[in-house]
Amino acid sequence: MRVTLKLFATLGDYLPADARFNQVELDLEAGTTVQAVIERHNLPPKLVHLVLVNGHFVPPQERSGRALAEGDVLAIWPPIAGG
Repeated sequence: MRVTLKLFATLGDYLPADARFNQVELDLEAGTTVQAVIERHNLPPKLVHLVLVNGHFVPPQERSGRALAEGDVLAIWPPIAGG
């Protein structure tokens, strides 16, 4: 199945060099979870703050059980500080 992974701010450094517009298309096996994608891309847990699937927040305790589906968009942001 095809899923779009979008990584924002400093997490963009974890995308392949040929990624465009902070996103990459992934070919995943059915049943792949949000947490499995996070781990596959070696995203540091401290930097995985806001996780959305198709615009809906996925809390940390649900990421290992939330399976992705064909056409889903997984977007991840690090903590953001401002002043």
